[in-house]
Amino acid sequence: MLQIFPDQSAIAEHVSNILIDKIQSKPDVVLGLATGGTMEPIYERFVIKVRRQGVDVSKLTSFNLDEYVGLAPDHPKSYAAYMRKHLFGQLGFDESRLHLPNGLAPDLEQHSKDYALRLRQTGGVELQLLGVGSNGHIGFNEPGTPFDSQCHVVRLSEDTRRDNSRFFEGNAIVPAHAVTLGMADIMQAREILLVATGEAKARIVAHWYHNEVTEAVPFTILKRHRRARILLDEAAASLLPDQARKTLAAMPA
Repeated sequence: MLQIFPDQSAIAEHVSNILIDKIQSKPDVVLGLATGGTMEPIYERFVIKVRRQGVDVSKLTSFNLDEYVGLAPDHPKSYAAYMRKHLFGQLGFDESRLHLPNGLAPDLEQHSKDYALRLRQTGGVELQLLGVGSNGHIGFNEPGTPFDSQCHVVRLSEDTRRDNSRFFEGNAIVPAHAVTLGMADIMQAREILLVATGEAKARIVAHWYHNEVTEAVPFTILKRHRRARILLDEAAASLLPDQARKTLAAMPA
């Protein structure tokens, strides 16, 4: 299901409310977490609301989607560092319940298998947050990734590395590989919220809307998930047909 919101702030309010409701109804809920610029206002709003409402987050378990190969957890551009900065370091989480892939694992293939197994052993993700790349990747599953893939090592496309270069200052090189949960891992989540904001995401959102499911555009697989919601701001929805935008914008959040 598609929903359109006025802006990023409205989406952040909506998603943070959903997360808090999940935690309050099931304190040991398992959440699938994402990174990137799209998630920053969501985590910022979530932290504010958790502090204000006194929500206990110490019993929840989280699994992050991905991590760059070759970056240590304390590297400032690792996703481990991102999560500490924007979420984990802000609230009273139990660190033993926070799971991220290890980009320095000596055997990355085995580590990927172990990570997917650990996720299954928890009972799976109740709610998965996702963003989408300009080429349609989810997690770091690039175009052409098999839909039955589980956690694996991927070579990042030039499109993805170019998109992510804004997070690396100066002449720093964006890593060429990452560990990511696979398409099958993502689709096993009981509920999925994919957030797309800004004009840069309008083209891929329109592609999702108009086209059939294909491994050439990983994002399209969400059409097969019974409880996947695509949350857009008006900029990301700008290339959808006018009637569709009017209808979706009128839907209750």
